[in-house]
Amino acid sequence: MDPVWIVDDDPSIRFVLEKALARENLATRSFTQAAEVTEALAEAVSDGQALPRVLVSDIRMPGGSGLQLLEKLHAEYPQLAIIIMTAYSDLDSAVSAFQRGAFEYLPKPFDVTKAIELIRRALQESEGEKTPANGEGELAAPEILGQAPAMQDVFRMIGRLSQSLVTVLVTGESGTGKELVARALHKHSPAAQGPFVAINTAAIPQELLESELFGHERGSFTGAQTQRRGRFEQADGGTLFLDEIGDMPFDLQTRLLRVLSEGQFYRVGGHSSVKVKVRVIAATHQNLEERVAKGLFREDLFHRLNVIRVRLPALRERSEDIAVLTKYFLKNSAQQLGVEPKRISNDALAILSQFPFPGNVRQLENTCHWLTVMAPSQLISSHDLPPEILEKVAAAHAPGHAAHVGLPHAIQDTAAAQLDAEPSALSSAASGMGGGFLSNSHASPAAPAMAFPDVARVHMADAGQEDWTVGLVKEAQKLLETQSGAVWDVLSQKFESHLIRAALANTAGRRIEAAQRLGIGRNTITRKIQELHLDDGARSGSEHDTV
Repeated sequence: MDPVWIVDDDPSIRFVLEKALARENLATRSFTQAAEVTEALAEAVSDGQALPRVLVSDIRMPGGSGLQLLEKLHAEYPQLAIIIMTAYSDLDSAVSAFQRGAFEYLPKPFDVTKAIELIRRALQESEGEKTPANGEGELAAPEILGQAPAMQDVFRMIGRLSQSLVTVLVTGESGTGKELVARALHKHSPAAQGPFVAINTAAIPQELLESELFGHERGSFTGAQTQRRGRFEQADGGTLFLDEIGDMPFDLQTRLLRVLSEGQFYRVGGHSSVKVKVRVIAATHQNLEERVAKGLFREDLFHRLNVIRVRLPALRERSEDIAVLTKYFLKNSAQQLGVEPKRISNDALAILSQFPFPGNVRQLENTCHWLTVMAPSQLISSHDLPPEILEKVAAAHAPGHAAHVGLPHAIQDTAAAQLDAEPSALSSAASGMGGGFLSNSHASPAAPAMAFPDVARVHMADAGQEDWTVGLVKEAQKLLETQSGAVWDVLSQKFESHLIRAALANTAGRRIEAAQRLGIGRNTITRKIQELHLDDGARSGSEHDTV
């Protein structure tokens, strides 16, 4: 059975996709309307034949819309990946396509390279690994995940404190999971049967924080209609977690110190002391020693809280944990959204492991939520990662690894999304670049192109025996020092310019043939020639070649 089926009433669309897929050694079968597809699928089922793995369908066709076909096929053949394409792209049709189970939505006109890449990803998804049955292989749900040595130190600390009710100060950057540690300390303590009460002292206005902590008596202030128990009373016999303690107002620090010292306090407006037995765990992302030195935090309170300190490492200090955290968060996100959990490729995990995650574990969790919603396939590839992650990792690699490697994989992935060339075409382009790629490093990217080089006479030896990708990284280093903020655009334009020049030289200036060899659409190469101001150099060899 042909793995890819195409249904579109436009013969030119069918022809382009058929030829492009044939170059990828992918067999196709084409139809002009939805009824033909449903009939062919029914025949395949009755004859015991294998079903197609991907269907590429237009929306507007005679005899039934692509959205109706999508809804019907998704219900009857849920394993079939369906890509919807349309020249009338709008919000309603896009939303409707995804709601009815589309693998991806492809607006026309589309770049053929991107369309083929999307079809390939759909094919990979259709033969991807299945979710383990009977719960096999499911990730456990521990309180805190981590195999890094720094996290093992945290686990050991929690274990040592499990028989104690001593006051603990948890420090670490925002998003590292300080409340999770506080909950674990409570759960594995003699006070585990008591309540765990958490309050973020930075999130409550100063005029309300005192009442939140200590409660108030009826009539103590306007709006106090009844007596109210504060967080200390609510946590009696258990644990009170004071998050962002470094932001507590100075005058309230005095009251907190008295409670910690005496184990009793007065409600706001009250005259009788209230005694409580509460284990206090405080947390902060700030340097309390510095705040003490600046007079912003009471030194005696600092020493009262800093009996035992547990420091949580930033995620960049435990990058080996990113893989297991990512899989865990993807599973959780899927459960929350009621969808099938997505898998993540090793390439994507490698890029995530190199990202510094300034927002720490919380940022990684949010990224997994984003991927669960936005990644088109069940297998998340490097192309699916948020652009800010790809760009940050690529920029970080350029100066640091130039002496050892060529292009970082993140840059290769990003470039491939634009120029997914065939090996032969890319090889020719690389040969054509040689040392010339770096020869005009200070020229404007918009300058008119020179005549196309004779690719047959240009060899990698011209680059001084250097791999051309190493030269590219060196160029990136130079630009990063002199043109901050424009490096990506400058290098992208140079790369595309040299690649298109090499392809045109290889085809004697015939644009359509050059586009086919590069694996991009004819509209794309025309647009790029105009954007990169290559017309002057291309005109002599391409006047006869209408795109």
